[in-house]
Amino acid sequence: MAVGQTPLFRDDREGYRGPVAAKLAGITYRQLDHWTTRGVVVPSVQDAVGSGSQRLYGFEDIVRLRMVKRLRDAGVSLQKITKVLDALADRGQTLDDVTLLNDGTDLYVCTEQQEVFDVLMSGQGVFAIALTPLRESVTADVVGIPTEPANPLPSTGGRQRAI
Repeated sequence: MAVGQTPLFRDDREGYRGPVAAKLAGITYRQLDHWTTRGVVVPSVQDAVGSGSQRLYGFEDIVRLRMVKRLRDAGVSLQKITKVLDALADRGQTLDDVTLLNDGTDLYVCTEQQEVFDVLMSGQGVFAIALTPLRESVTADVVGIPTEPANPLPSTGGRQRAI
């Protein structure tokens, strides 16, 4: 954790239920469910494991949801967004210090200022999302919103069953 940061969660087993996550991301619950079902954003704290169970989304999930919303608002398809997120994951790249640029056709992942400059100098109009300020805005928005602990699965003699 960086100097001056405060922990948002007591541990990684706390998160936000779907309706709260959707509200923080600025989307509807239906969009959240669709994006989760399609695998665009997967709840990192707790996934649903049967009828009556709740998904719990962590802080990074909220950042990712808000990023996806902004890209969708700019007209980027879920397919392109998923490709970029998968490519970042394959490279072990986090969303920290990444700027995403969309020129209406392609989605660029820039990790250095020179890359941003090169895309801008191509003469195309672009839509950009710098993820560090996005993360900061999510941090400000979650302050004071209580998290919920993940529910451990009950013991069933070594076998897990859905709740």
